[in-house]
Amino acid sequence: MHFIVIQRVIGILLMLFSFTMLPPLLVSWIYNDGVAFPFILAFGLALVAGLILWFPVKSNRKDLKLRDGFIIVVMFWTVLSLFGSLPLVLSGHDDMSFTDAVFESVSGLTTTGATVLTGLDNLPESIRFYRQQLQWLGGMGIIVLAVAILPMLGVGGMQLYRAETPGPMKDTKIMPRVTETAKALWYVYFGLTVICAVSYWAAGMSVFDAIGHSFSTVAIGGFSTHDASIGYYNSTLIEMIAVVFMLISGINFSLHFIAWRSLSLKHYANDPEVKTYFLILSIATVIVTAYLYVTGVFSNFSDAFLRSIFHVVSIGTTTGFATTDYYSWPVFVPVLLIFISFIGGCAGSTGGGMKVIRFLLLYKQGLREITRLIHPNAQIQVKVGSKPLPETVIKAVWGFFSLYVASFCVMMLALLALGIDQVTAFSAVAACINNLGPGLGEVAANYGSLSPIAKWILCFAMLLGRLEIFTLLVLLTPAFWRK
Repeated sequence: MHFIVIQRVIGILLMLFSFTMLPPLLVSWIYNDGVAFPFILAFGLALVAGLILWFPVKSNRKDLKLRDGFIIVVMFWTVLSLFGSLPLVLSGHDDMSFTDAVFESVSGLTTTGATVLTGLDNLPESIRFYRQQLQWLGGMGIIVLAVAILPMLGVGGMQLYRAETPGPMKDTKIMPRVTETAKALWYVYFGLTVICAVSYWAAGMSVFDAIGHSFSTVAIGGFSTHDASIGYYNSTLIEMIAVVFMLISGINFSLHFIAWRSLSLKHYANDPEVKTYFLILSIATVIVTAYLYVTGVFSNFSDAFLRSIFHVVSIGTTTGFATTDYYSWPVFVPVLLIFISFIGGCAGSTGGGMKVIRFLLLYKQGLREITRLIHPNAQIQVKVGSKPLPETVIKAVWGFFSLYVASFCVMMLALLALGIDQVTAFSAVAACINNLGPGLGEVAANYGSLSPIAKWILCFAMLLGRLEIFTLLVLLTPAFWRK
C-alpha cells in the first residue's frame, strides 16, 4: 500500500469537499438567518486540513492499487462525515453534541435519513438546505464524482470505482473510460434533480422546498425541510410526483443513461432486475392496500391505495419520506415495510438495502437447490434473463448475504445490551444498515433519545450499508494488511 499516495488523494478530496460549504453559506446570506459564520469556519477548516495533507506529498504520483482504493473510500467517507458535522456543531442549535452532529452528517451523506433533530420548521434556512445537500452529494457517491475529477489531477480512478461498487454488476461499463462513465452518471443524476425540482415547484412547493426535496428524492435520502415530511403539503399531486421520482431513482442509473442515449425504453423492459423491482413493489402495494382497507384503517379505498403506494415505494426504495404516522398502523404493515427495505433499490441506483439483483440471485439459487433435491445429478445454471452467471458471482452473493445478516445480528444484540427494547433495536439497525432512516418504536420519529454509544453503533451501520459491507469489513481482516 502507498500511504503517501492515499494521503495525497484524501487531501485533494477534502479540499474539494470544503467548497460544498459555499452553497449553504449563500443561502444564509440570502435569508439572513445568522448562521453564515459556521459555514465560513467549516470551509476554512476543511480547506486548510486538505492543504496540510496534500501539500507535503503533492509531487507523489504513483498509481493506486486496489487495496489503496478500499482505504481511500472508507477513510474519505469517515473523514467527510466528521468535517460534514462542523456546521451543525458550530451553529449551536439546541446545543447539539458532537455525537449528534456526526450522526446527522453520516445519515445525510449515506442517504439514510435518520435524524436526531426536532423542530425542523424552525431551523435556519441554511442548516435545512445543508442537510438536503449532504444527501444529494452522498446519493451518487462523492467518490464517483471524484473519479471524474481525479484523473485531471493526475490520480487514476478505476480502483476507487471498483472499491465503491462491489456488487455483482460492478464490471458493467456504459463508457470505455471510468472517468467518462462517472461523468455520464452525474449528468443523468443532475438532470433528474432539475426535473424533479421543477415538478415540485409547479405542484405548489416553494423554490426553497422544491430544491431541497428534489435533492433528497433523487438521492433516495428522505430528509425533509419540515417535521411532517411530505405530509406537510397535504397534496396528492406532490405525493405522486415523489413516487415517480423515487421509483426512477431506485433503478440502475446506467440504464437511465443508455435509455437517454438510445432514446428507447426497451432497456427497462428487458432488464430482469427492473422487472423484479416493480413486481416486488406492486405485490407489496396490493397487500398493504387490501390490509388497510379490510381492517378499516381507511374507509375509502382510494385513500388506502394512495397511502399504500406512497409508503411502499418510499420504504421499499429506502427513501424514508412519510405522509402520515404509518408506524401507528396495524403492526403487520410497518413490519412488512421494514422487511421490504432489506431488498431496497436496484444495483447502480441511489437506493439502499441488499439490492434487488442480489435478492433475485438468492431466490434463483434457492430454487436451484430445491430442484437438485429432485434431480441430484442435474447441471442447473443460474441465469439472469438469458445470461448464465458464473459460480463465483453466486458465491459472492451468498457471502454478502451471510455477512449482512451476521452484521445485523451483532449490532442488534449490541443495542439490546444497552437496554433498548426489541422493536426499537431491530428497526433501528434495519433502518440504518438499509439506509432507510425512520424506524419503529423509540426511533419512529427521530433518534434523539438514544444514548451516544447507540448512535455510534448506528453510524457504523449506516456506513456499512452505504459501502455494501465488503468495502468496510475487508479493512478489519488481517489478510488485508499483510504484504
